[in-house]
Amino acid sequence: QVQLVESGGGLVQPGGSLTLSCEVSGSIFSAYYMGWHRQAPGKQRELVAAISRGGSTNYADSVKDRFTISRDNAKNTVYLQMNSLKPEDTAVYICNAGQAGFDGSYYPGISWGQGTQVTVSS
Repeated sequence: QVQLVESGGGLVQPGGSLTLSCEVSGSIFSAYYMGWHRQAPGKQRELVAAISRGGSTNYADSVKDRFTISRDNAKNTVYLQMNSLKPEDTAVYICNAGQAGFDGSYYPGISWGQGTQVTVSS
């Protein structure tokens, strides 16, 4: 059974940066299409960024040019570098071990991490 553990969240001022990590165990990390999602209070969970097995990336419009997703298959870890943070980025960030659909797009799997809180406030 795949397990995911996120870390790196915290309190940051607007305009600041954070890097989140998600370490995967219990399965073959390199086989997964990895995604970072977030959920703010009272809002639906949304996809922030995803990275394929081959390293192709896609981002939500709201974070494009500010966030960067990357993966290190040797460390079984996916990262989310977040720059120019805004108060509206405040949420619990959760990673997922997903798969590629027939169209090559990311589809989340059943395995989720517990999440890490990111709060952007002055």
